[in-house]
This record gives sequence, C-alpha cells and structure tokens, in this order.
Amino acid sequence: MLTDADYTVNASGARRAKKRTAMESSSGDGQSSLRSSGRQVNVRMKRCNNPPPGQTKRKATDTEEEEDQAEKKYRKCEKAGCSATYPVCFASASERCAKNGYTSRWYHLSCGEHFCNECFDHYYRSHKDGYETYASWKRVWTGNGKSEPSLKAFMADQQLPYWVQCTKPDCGKWRQLTKEIQLTASLAATYRCGMKFNNVKTEGPDQCSLPEDLRVAEVIDSWWHSMLILPPLFKDSPANPFLTAYYPDCVGMSPSGSTSNHSHAELRAEHCRAIPPQIPGLCPYFQPFYQPNECGKALCVRPDMMELDELYEFPEFSRDPTMYLALRNLILASWHRGCKEVLTPQNCAPHIIVRGLVRVRCVQEMDRVLLFMTRKGLINTGVLSVKQPLLPERYHNKNVIVIGAGASGLAAARQLQNFGMQVVMLEASERIGGRVWDDTSLGGVTVGRGAQIVNGCVNNPIALMSEQLSIKMHKLGERCDLFQEGGSATDPAIDKRMDFHFNAILDVVSEWRKDKSQNQDTPLGEKIQEVYKTFLQESGVQFSQLEEKVLQFHLSNLEYACGSTLDQVSARSWDHNEFFAQFSGDHTLLTEGYSSVLNKLAEGLDIRIKSPVQAIDYSGDIVKVTSSNGTQWTAQKVLVTVPLTLLQKNIIQFNPPLPERKLKAIHSLGAGLIEKVALQFPFRFWDGKIQGADYFGHIPPSPDKRGMFGVFYDMDPQGKRSVLMSVISGEAVPSIRDMEDKDVADQCMKVLRELFKEQEVPDPVNYFVTRWSRDMWSQMSYSFVKTGGSGEAYDIIAEDVQGKVFFAGEATNRHFPQTVTGAYLSGVREASKIAAL
Repeated sequence: MLTDADYTVNASGARRAKKRTAMESSSGDGQSSLRSSGRQVNVRMKRCNNPPPGQTKRKATDTEEEEDQAEKKYRKCEKAGCSATYPVCFASASERCAKNGYTSRWYHLSCGEHFCNECFDHYYRSHKDGYETYASWKRVWTGNGKSEPSLKAFMADQQLPYWVQCTKPDCGKWRQLTKEIQLTASLAATYRCGMKFNNVKTEGPDQCSLPEDLRVAEVIDSWWHSMLILPPLFKDSPANPFLTAYYPDCVGMSPSGSTSNHSHAELRAEHCRAIPPQIPGLCPYFQPFYQPNECGKALCVRPDMMELDELYEFPEFSRDPTMYLALRNLILASWHRGCKEVLTPQNCAPHIIVRGLVRVRCVQEMDRVLLFMTRKGLINTGVLSVKQPLLPERYHNKNVIVIGAGASGLAAARQLQNFGMQVVMLEASERIGGRVWDDTSLGGVTVGRGAQIVNGCVNNPIALMSEQLSIKMHKLGERCDLFQEGGSATDPAIDKRMDFHFNAILDVVSEWRKDKSQNQDTPLGEKIQEVYKTFLQESGVQFSQLEEKVLQFHLSNLEYACGSTLDQVSARSWDHNEFFAQFSGDHTLLTEGYSSVLNKLAEGLDIRIKSPVQAIDYSGDIVKVTSSNGTQWTAQKVLVTVPLTLLQKNIIQFNPPLPERKLKAIHSLGAGLIEKVALQFPFRFWDGKIQGADYFGHIPPSPDKRGMFGVFYDMDPQGKRSVLMSVISGEAVPSIRDMEDKDVADQCMKVLRELFKEQEVPDPVNYFVTRWSRDMWSQMSYSFVKTGGSGEAYDIIAEDVQGKVFFAGEATNRHFPQTVTGAYLSGVREASKIAAL
C-alpha cells in the first residue's frame, strides 16, 4: 500500500514548503512556471506517444486525453499549515482511489494522513458499496457516544492503519501495520520488526535495519498535534470498566470500541444513579474516578475533566483535553488494577489502542503523564519495592534530611528515595512510628497505643498499602449499644432522638458562623450551651434525666474527635476540613496495627534513631542540621515532620527564625490529647450482652464524668481473645494525669462492673495505660483549631521556607488533619514539592 512516505524525501523539510522561491508554483500543483518569459514549462515528463511494437496506434483522441490527464494538476491538502504537499490516500477503499495522484479534494486527518474524495464518496454516498459499513458504524457510534459520527471520525476510528513500535531494546522503530491487522495489547507488547503473522508484511532479512517512516519524526513536534483534526479515542482501554456510566468519547475512549453498549437513555439513567461499578478482582475501596453526578469523595478525579494542577503542568491540552484524559484515565485504572508492581511506560504503552500516527504521539506523551502522576504520588506510591529510580536522572541530584520517622516522615522518605534522591532520617526516640505505637503485650492482640482505626477507606492510601501488603482490615459495624451504669441498655429510640438534637445544635452553630470573622469567634462549648439553652426556652421541650445523659455521651464523642475540651475549640472552625472532600466508605480496624504498614515503609531507609535535632541553620545555600549531642548533617533540603507541640515549644532552633506568619499559625492550633486504657481478660464476659458488636458506649452518670471511658472497643473481631480498649478524652484527661496506671485500670474496672452488673466481670489478666502527655517527643495526640484560629493555619504551617526547609505532618494537612492518612499524604505532598523544585 502506498504511504505518505512513498512520495516524500524529507518529511521534516516539507513543513518549510511555504518558503519556496518565486520560481515554484504557489498552488503546489506539481508544476513550476517561468512567469517572466510568459512560457510554462512542465516539470513532469509526458509519456511517449509511440505505441510499443506489436500494438495498434491509439486514436488521436485517446492520446489527447492521456496528455490532458498528465497535464492535470496535483492538488495539495487544503488544511492551512499541513506539511503534506503531495498527499497520499491511506484508505484505498474505492476502485477509483486517487492514491498519490489527483483528487478534487483531500480530507486531512493529520499531517501525513489523508484520504481522497473518491474514498470519501465510497463510504458517504448511499449508492456506493461502502455506505452500509459506514452506516452500521454510525449506528453504534450514535448509540454509545456523544460526538458527531462524521465520516472523518469513521476513517480515523476504522480505516487508518495501526502503528506499532518494535520492542527490541536496540531498535524501538515504529512500523505501520497493514490496514487489515487489528492491534491488540499482546501484539503491541511483543511486536518486533518483520514479525511474521497472517497478513502482516515482512520487511526483509534484517528488518530492524530498515529506516523508520519519515512521518514518525514529525509527530513529536508540537505543531503536529495542533494539526490533528480529531482527538485520539482509545479502544479496549483498561479504564473502560471504571467508566461505563460515561459517554466513552467524553473520557477519551472510542464509542465503537466500548463494551457498555448503552443507549443514550440508559446512560442518562446511569448518570443519575452514580453507583461505582463492581469490577471483578478489584479492591472495593479503589474508586479513583467520580461517577456522573457524584461529588465530595477524597482522592477522586473527574475522568472527563482536567484538574488544576494537571492544567498547570500540561497547558497544551487545555483547549482539547481528550488525549490527556485518555492517557491519565488509562494510567490510573492500570495502577489500581496492579498496585503491587511499579507501573512503567512499558506496562502502559501496549494498552494504547488507537489507529493512525497519533498512537506514536500518545505513547510519547504517556511517558510525561506517567512521570507527572508518579511525582504527585497518584501512582507508584505506598510500600512499593523499587529496583530502579522512578524519576529520571535529572531528579537525583538532591540530598534531603527528614526529621521525624512518623507516618509523614516515612512517607516522604520512601517517596524521595524511590525517586532516586539521597535521604537520611533523624528520629529523636528509640523507635519509629511517632504517634503510631502498637502494643502486643496483651495476649498477642495488637492494640494501638496511638492510631489504629482507618476512617473512610475508599481511596484511602492506608487501604492501598493494606492491599499491597495483603493485610485485611476489619470493617467496623455501625451498631453501638449504649449502657448505663447499673447495667441497663438505653432504648435506641432515645439515642436516635438525642443524636438528632445534638446534630441540630451543631447545625445552628454552622448557621451562626457563616457571617462571623476570626475575631468574632467563640469557644465551641460555650456556643453549644447557648444554642441548647435557647432551644429549651423557645421550644418548651423538657428532656428526661436519661436524655440529658445521652446528650453528654454525644458531647464526649465530640471531645474525642477534637482531642480537647470544647472550651478550647473554635466554634467557627472546629470542623474546617469538612468543607473539603473527605474519605468515604467503611471505617475499619487495622487488626495488625498501623505498624505493619509503617515498618514496611521504613524498609531500606537510612534511619538514625536516638538523634534528636536541636538546630536547623538554613542561612546559607546548604542547610545544616545539628543534633543535641553536637553531630551535624548537611543537605540541600530539610523536611521537618515533628509534632505540633514541639514546634510550639521551640524544641528546634531555626536560624534565621521562622517567619512570623508561620509562628502565628503554629500557635493558633491546639495540641489535642487523648489517652487509652486496654485490658486483657481471662474470657469474653461481654459477648452475651454485646452480641457481636465491635464496640459499645458508656452513658456518663454526670457531666463531670464525661469522657471517662466513653466507648469500649473489642480488639479481637475474631472473638477468640479477650481484650477491651477504651478512650479517655476531654476533662477526664487531666484528671488521670497524676494517677498510677493501676488506679486508672481500677477506675475502668469499676465502670465495666457497673455496665455488666448482672454478671461476673473478672479481674484483668494484664493491662496498659497510655501516657502521650509525658511522651517527650510527642506530648500530644492530634491537632485542632483553637478559638480565634482558622483552618488556613494548616496551609501556612505547610508552606516551605526559602525552598530549603519543608514541613509535613497531620498539623500541615488542612484537608485531612488528625489522622495517619493525613500525615501520610502530607509526606507524599512534600516529596512531590521537593522533587519539582
């Protein structure tokens, strides 16, 4: 078959056709004329009129017609800027196909890909042989897609030949397949020059030595993309099962290659339902794409729209993002279907199934998109074991010191080392994990002295890492029976009613704060009491004693969530992060503990424990870090991930001092504190009453007892071992500060014996009580916004200083504070920033 390469000697030079001299025809018709003499000289040679021996001489009229045909002008592509001066028809569908000759009109798909008017008519005219093929395709396209089923779209989708790259390491040349060959991912992954299979042309004995088609070199240029008439729409994309509720052509996929076969009405019905598709073999917590009409889901992207950071990185796709969306969706889907292995260009490229030279461009662009998504931590993240650096060599010239080996520090160090940078971690304590500290002393049951629950698993990176490690998370049930001291179970209707009133109070607080500035802020506890009293006065409602106690239980839960008494918390900004998309789905218990994840993150990292940092000097080009014993380290970048309390107490001296704006933000947040008590028993005395629930609540007998063992968690969901854990929050925290562990455990046992008064409650076999307030290198549990502060403080603390000192940790994550997830993501964020600088 003839290709554009058959007529061009230097395709890259064809773009400069506009610079021809006056000696050449401006119409590009294949003739040149000498206008000054008034004569026209034909460059093309006329055929000899003498007949071959043995043949009768043709009639004069035939000879004249042949001469006229030879005189006919060649028509160039009418697309302004197209480099193909003498186009060639790729279709060869009509018997009258112009091939590389004359046609009344050339139809442009890209520079180097055209079809003639005769082939257009072959499919477009109803009396032609190809019409039914086009009409059949059109019905499928219209049924599945949203874009115009034009003949150009048909030609691009069905008639252009495929291009495939040789997989031989020392070759990599692109070859055009014959039109009949259907490209598949397996063929693309194994193709070699001259591969012999049905209907594929061989290219000689030493096929890799044959030159590459000259048109391929043009594809990389930006102007080539701008001359593309139709965006590429992929067939059989790995993203297809994720996006069945979308019109394929709106998310970079071909309507003719879609397996959904939805009609427009069916698609609209799907749009309204917004139910994530169930994909066999895929972790149900992996939902990387929004469904139509869905919103408010963390770490989710719209498959039909570019995000702001993507537009910033790839402005060339702002006008038509189809190619970018097709590539990004393919990469994201591929990652979630195989997150235990590094996703490489070699993994992705075979799945780019699209006809024409645009496939060459897509494979080239895919490298850039994959690199960007890796740097941002959207793919190739978590606990991956990496043999080769994930980023190119130009990123390897940085050395970084990470201070603190908690979730954020480990996340950042793992990312940076995987990128190819030199990383040293300095940890003040004798262990890693920070506020993650798992205890297995109670009969081998893992109990988190710090974090252990994952709040919202959909798209949560903790769920991703659990999947990578094949760690099962236990889904926490919703049932939480409330028991009063004395052993009575609270009527669920009362709990439901008081839960409604509690949330109604918070709704009034939300309404009140809408027009309030920071200096009009007030403590959340005061505001709740004010709203509550106003409600009782205006409504005349009288709550029973039990209902008042149930309300106190809900207030205790609020103090647990904030990590503080409510008189310290901002009424205006207590739930500031709820304005952003949050993690949805199941709440789970990491039965193996967060340490199982963090220990894996730490593997292979250079971690120096017992190395408390005393000073950071960033006054010069190189940052100097000094430990309390005088040891000094230097690096180009330093990432500080210490808890908020240590920044507030100036444990680390900065030179120059941190900006005033950052210091103000640091002190506008509160260092929340909760404690835990865990007890191991000889048998599961609670089973009969709790009936398989994961936790149960304790109604405080009076407001001053609020926060003292408000909820008890069963730490062995399998029901084999006997460990309960409870939380101490709010005003109860300072009340136990000076108590001995045994006294705290005794207090907890008194409560349990009240809740299970009707039965025997055995003495604990073993127990522990946490003391985060005394932990020298933590001194807190998690942050909250103090009265007069705002959520913006999290962003300000996260700001780097002079591009040399960076900050991570839960108190730098405005969207997801107070969580291991938020800490982890802040580390990934800072690693991306450091890599990008």
